[in-house]
Amino acid sequence: MSQIAAPLLEVAGLVKSFVQRPSLAARLFGAPTRHVQAVNDVSFAVRRGETLGLIGESGCGKSTLGRCVLLLQSPTAGTVRFDGTDLATLDHHALRRMRKRMQMIFQDPYASLNPRRTVEEIVSLPLRIHERLSRGELRDRTATIIERVGLLPSQRDRYPHQFSGGQRQRIGIARALALRPDFVVCDEPVSALDVSIQAQIIELLRELRREFSLTYLFISHDLAVVGHLSDRIAVMYLGEIVEIADCRRLINEPRHPYTQALLAAAPRLDRSGPRAAHLGGDPPSPLAPPPGCKFHTRCPRAMPECRTIAPRPTRVAPDHHVACHLYGGAA
Repeated sequence: MSQIAAPLLEVAGLVKSFVQRPSLAARLFGAPTRHVQAVNDVSFAVRRGETLGLIGESGCGKSTLGRCVLLLQSPTAGTVRFDGTDLATLDHHALRRMRKRMQMIFQDPYASLNPRRTVEEIVSLPLRIHERLSRGELRDRTATIIERVGLLPSQRDRYPHQFSGGQRQRIGIARALALRPDFVVCDEPVSALDVSIQAQIIELLRELRREFSLTYLFISHDLAVVGHLSDRIAVMYLGEIVEIADCRRLINEPRHPYTQALLAAAPRLDRSGPRAAHLGGDPPSPLAPPPGCKFHTRCPRAMPECRTIAPRPTRVAPDHHVACHLYGGAA
């Protein structure tokens, strides 16, 4: 991958909070309204043409972050700059034009497709919304992308329920690429598929990235899947990025204890060499996160300062940052 100085996507200090209102019965007893901070002060950049993998346990805020990047959900604070433009400064019409360049592949191929529309209708919808094409041009563009993702021309008039899970995800990919975007958020696109089908979809995404010069933010909880596709990997824990590095460096030289635990838990054939301790316990509730480092309640290397002081990202190697007091990351 060629390195380009200016990133395509820049995220700075992104925060997303949700309000959790108690039930009527709880309010009668004085239960307060609480805020859940799903994403907390997240900053990163994605270079043009690269794939940044985003990994973490379920519920850590990965999907929320992906939706905030595309402004499918409005961030509570922070900035998202795409190709040098702050998306928050765009009006409705300008943002709509920008959305042609930013698309999303959703996790669930069963729920993300309209069961009442044919494949051709689903894939052509973005084209009908954003581009002025004749009926013939629309049909040709739709047919081309449908066939490119591995579906047959004869399947264009079928409905989603007539396809397997892998085929439905191909439909979702075709819909996302119909407008020829520059940037695609892949939100766990293979987690609902069988392992054999996962490999096919990952290879398809790899081919499409090369063919259409795409930039990906690839979200997953599976380190093996992310490692196959990503140039760099960001590790997320309870709404925060705790480590980000080149894919090979992060896998071979993980620094954060949480990253080490994720790697220790990943299945592999070679069990030789020292291994980190497996991660125990459950993550704290986002409603009541612990003070200091949020990982300290599960960390085998926690120090006194971890319980009171939140670490800040520290550069430990070229393009390798870790938020951990073991490396001097004090706030």
